[in-house]
Amino acid sequence: MPPLFDPQWLTIFLLLGAFVGFMAGLLGIGGGGIMVPMLTTIFLAQGMPLEQVVHIALGTSMASIVVTSLSSMRAHHLRQGVLWPIVFAMAPGILVGTYLGTYLASLTSSFLLSILFAMFMAYISLQMFIDKKPQPSRQLSGRFSLSVGGAVIGGLSALVSIGGGSFTVPYLIWQNVDIKKAIGTSAAIGFPISFAGTIGYMFNAPLHSNATSPYLIGFIDFYVVLLISIASALTAPLGARMAHRLPIPMLKKVFACLLIGLSMKMVITIVGAV
Repeated sequence: MPPLFDPQWLTIFLLLGAFVGFMAGLLGIGGGGIMVPMLTTIFLAQGMPLEQVVHIALGTSMASIVVTSLSSMRAHHLRQGVLWPIVFAMAPGILVGTYLGTYLASLTSSFLLSILFAMFMAYISLQMFIDKKPQPSRQLSGRFSLSVGGAVIGGLSALVSIGGGSFTVPYLIWQNVDIKKAIGTSAAIGFPISFAGTIGYMFNAPLHSNATSPYLIGFIDFYVVLLISIASALTAPLGARMAHRLPIPMLKKVFACLLIGLSMKMVITIVGAV
């Protein structure tokens, strides 16, 4: 791999973090849909082994979400937008499901992971493009059912390295939770997902790795995590301010198309490298 402090790669990772942070602040979305395909392409260009490249992109992306999710959770809590009893009920399932999701990912080939990622991004993009909210059709489940729901959401989120909002918000709205509370509660749930996902991608990697970065622990490159986190923390507030000036519904549709394009590029890149 190239030197870690090569100005070219340093600039690329900082720009990626800046873009991810800005879009997160602007549209209120996590950055996994952008980071995973972009990191896959960058890591392949750096000479990272094909059999591990998607796993490391997923793990690095998940670890980069931790700081963002913690900040988002705090912001919604200060606005009294988090239903903490739901968070505590779903948390055990979230932690177990997310960790198991990372274990499943570690057993899956980069090619199959890229296909799964593209499929999930297509679903999320369609959801964002249509912007149709589910109709409340039942009352809030009990603790056990919420924990099971959390396990499913955590497992799916770990496989595609997202904070879970695309799954959690519809799930809570379907159970008659007010949409603003559903968004705030989903933001809080994003932290245990990202935390458990980071732990999972650290410890579910094989003991003998062909990757050469000295900052790689398991499937996470913490040098890249640091650069992305610094840049995204600086640009997220700017995106949040711009959210009040730009046509968000139209931007979400454009962003949905971007996610699909990046996902397809990721699959094509992996297929071409096989």
